[in-house]
Amino acid sequence: MSAPTHVNSYYADSANDKVLRPKLSGEQRFDVCVIGAGFTGISTALSLAEKGKKVVVLEGSRIGFGASGRNGGQIVNSFNRDIDYITQHYGEDIGQKMAAMAFSGQALIRQRVERYGIDCDLKPGNIFAACNAKQFEALKAKKALWEANGHEGLTLLSATGIQDHIGSERYVGGLLDKHGGHIQPLNLVLGQAKAFESLGGVIYEDSKVVRIEHGKPIKAITADGVVIANTLVVAGNAYVFGLLPDVEKKAMPCGTQVIATEPLSEALQKQLLPTDHCVEDGNYLLDYYRLSADGRLIYGGGTTYGAREPAKIEAIIGRKMLKTYPMLKDVKIEFAWTGNFLLTMMRMPQVGLIGDNLYYAQGYSGHGVTNSHLMGEILADAIEGDTSRFDVFASMPQYPFPGGRFLRVPYTAMGAMYYSLRDKLGI
Repeated sequence: MSAPTHVNSYYADSANDKVLRPKLSGEQRFDVCVIGAGFTGISTALSLAEKGKKVVVLEGSRIGFGASGRNGGQIVNSFNRDIDYITQHYGEDIGQKMAAMAFSGQALIRQRVERYGIDCDLKPGNIFAACNAKQFEALKAKKALWEANGHEGLTLLSATGIQDHIGSERYVGGLLDKHGGHIQPLNLVLGQAKAFESLGGVIYEDSKVVRIEHGKPIKAITADGVVIANTLVVAGNAYVFGLLPDVEKKAMPCGTQVIATEPLSEALQKQLLPTDHCVEDGNYLLDYYRLSADGRLIYGGGTTYGAREPAKIEAIIGRKMLKTYPMLKDVKIEFAWTGNFLLTMMRMPQVGLIGDNLYYAQGYSGHGVTNSHLMGEILADAIEGDTSRFDVFASMPQYPFPGGRFLRVPYTAMGAMYYSLRDKLGI
């Protein structure tokens, strides 16, 4: 049987660490077993190892195989639902506590990059770009909301001001967050995995967990081995199926597509993104893009509900790219890939405890880069007895998508079509 590999992406091609870790075999004992070697799992494992815990990570494929190694690489603050929405729907107390955590993920990423010397092409600054007047008004409100909650480094960009940052005529304005940024995401997770291993942590790849035996201790069972642990963390996000069926009913895998061009000339790079910040627009089905360290434009967008993998990704995303940058019509697309993220009905992370020794966290709904890193630290604290931040997330109810298993995809897609039409009409 052949060894598992990453999808054919620019990130896999430029990965710093391509060594396959061994497969789990036999019976082994650890303090904590983490299922999933993406951002959530590795962040949790690293936080626990820093606290002196004996931790193992079981990965069904490769480190960063899922969304953590395929995403747009953008460091975007807050949650899918912003602080005002959270306060309105969950109350003032939860709103204030969530606001205190909304900007922590980016800080943790930067701390780890510096502490462990992780080479992941970290660059500062992200721009929210408004495609119409309504979106620009929403960005004004976002700036006021974030500043009221202590977040600094925000600059509102006018229609002419945004052209100092983005060489496109598409936008009527924007918001620059200097505390956002972008990274090579696969190298970020690989760098943290290496840091975890340097602290005595163990990672097994090609070790898919097929069954969990609940109890004290708890067991994670693969085809070739078993881990016995005091505590188990399920952190597979959109790439874990069947282990927690009641939890899975309340989330839906969704796909997003990304392309990477050939390396561009320095002059063309300066024309596209003069300040080298990453960009996401304000549409419901948004576009996002940035420059890589070697001068490629990495451009993503669109959502396929139910995690279908569309054919001809280059054509689908290429059209979006050319709408923003028509001057790229003769530029070669060298990589195209898709990856799944997990969407929840409330668009808030799905966090909880089953029994008293199985933790889970998933469903960041498109804000996984920062939220997953924060969640790893929160899970580690909870396992060590400090549940103050964990309890805030766990207290927020999660609901199933309307339509059940078979109709949730078409119902959600119809909703997306409605909001996309509103974006086009600017209403």
